Amino acid sequence: MATLTDYCSLVRSKNAGPFTLTFDFMCHDQATYDALVATGFLSRGLFASLYNTDPGQILVVNHPRALAVKVSLPRPTVQGDLHDSDCYAGQQYAPLMDMELPAPA
Repeated sequence: MATLTDYCSLVRSKNAGPFTLTFDFMCHDQATYDALVATGFLSRGLFASLYNTDPGQILVVNHPRALAVKVSLPRPTVQGDLHDSDCYAGQQYAPLMDMELPAPA
């Protein structure tokens, strides 16, 4: 089975303000973008389960012209809070990297 690095040249997470976390998945080319989207892997359900968030608060946006997918959700902890272990949210993508993706439908 494939992982995100088989589809993406860049996977990152970052702040989108102090209350929002965003993920960017930038694909190698049109074929890998189409295949990634076809897997349905980058879903609200996945991010809700990984980041303990209501699926209704998660936004998944496909950007076919940029060969990218963007996912935004509420930060688990407000940026800079005493319990915030990743102030810039740059490490939040890590749990996704070793997950195996299903075959495209």
